[in-house]
Amino acid sequence: MTSKRNGYIFVLLAIVIFSIQDAISKHLGGLYSPVFITMIRYWAFAAFAIALAARSRGGLAVAARTRRPALQILRGVLLAFQIVVVITSFSVVGLAHSQAIFSAGPLFVALLSMPLLGERVGWRRWTAIVIGLLGVLLILKPDGTSFDLRFLIPLSSALIFSIYVISTRLVSRDDSSMTSFFYTGVAGAVAITAVGPFYWTTLAPQDWAWMLLLCITGTSSRFFLIKAYELLDAAEAQPLTYLQLVFASIIGVSIFGETLNPNMIIGSVIVVCAGIFTVWRESVVARRNAKAPEPPSSQTLT
Repeated sequence: MTSKRNGYIFVLLAIVIFSIQDAISKHLGGLYSPVFITMIRYWAFAAFAIALAARSRGGLAVAARTRRPALQILRGVLLAFQIVVVITSFSVVGLAHSQAIFSAGPLFVALLSMPLLGERVGWRRWTAIVIGLLGVLLILKPDGTSFDLRFLIPLSSALIFSIYVISTRLVSRDDSSMTSFFYTGVAGAVAITAVGPFYWTTLAPQDWAWMLLLCITGTSSRFFLIKAYELLDAAEAQPLTYLQLVFASIIGVSIFGETLNPNMIIGSVIVVCAGIFTVWRESVVARRNAKAPEPPSSQTLT
């Protein structure tokens, strides 16, 4: 019970810090290029990943050893690109609306797991996915009449992150979580540094403090999330992660003057409920399959 309690504490800490990080990203994203912001943030992330890997069992040599180098590098590049899109979304669409669309991520993961991972999705999860996607449509039409093309930005971010999650599941079959974390930081830093200098901007003196705080929140939130998933499974942690939508809405309305509308609120509730059910049902199926006895081999058949 103590480990479970600590796991929930780590999740809550990660979500609170993620929300602060998102608010800082929105502030800086309105002043500087998202590519430039992501590059500075990734330098801190990569340094943290290298330091963590160096202290792990076997050190850097073991952490950097992978059976899926191409896929690991792809994961790092995908996440770096997704963060650029996220910061852009915060600036263009807003915190609350962006997070509402991001919450559809588990639904996209469930959809992509069929063609990319060969997983089977039963009628219960299919029902949740369809209902959740209807909720997404409500969010995408805030005034109930027209579709705002700006919402393609957070929608593409949710899809990119879903591909990242799927690729993480694929590499987890062969590599350790430390190896995956190492490549997420290092490969992403290398990729964003290849283009970031073209967007270099001189930071105002007061913004160096915000950038430093962004780097601190970016690394600490990842650390707490890692600790949380060491103690909890996805079905236990996922419901709490949706608190980020609540925090984003509060920050967006109170600090940035964003507005909420009935379609967004109703759609968000539908998406969150569908996402929680999808993750919970996936864990139920996984536990049932793990307990199922293996079929007898052909040599034992009579």
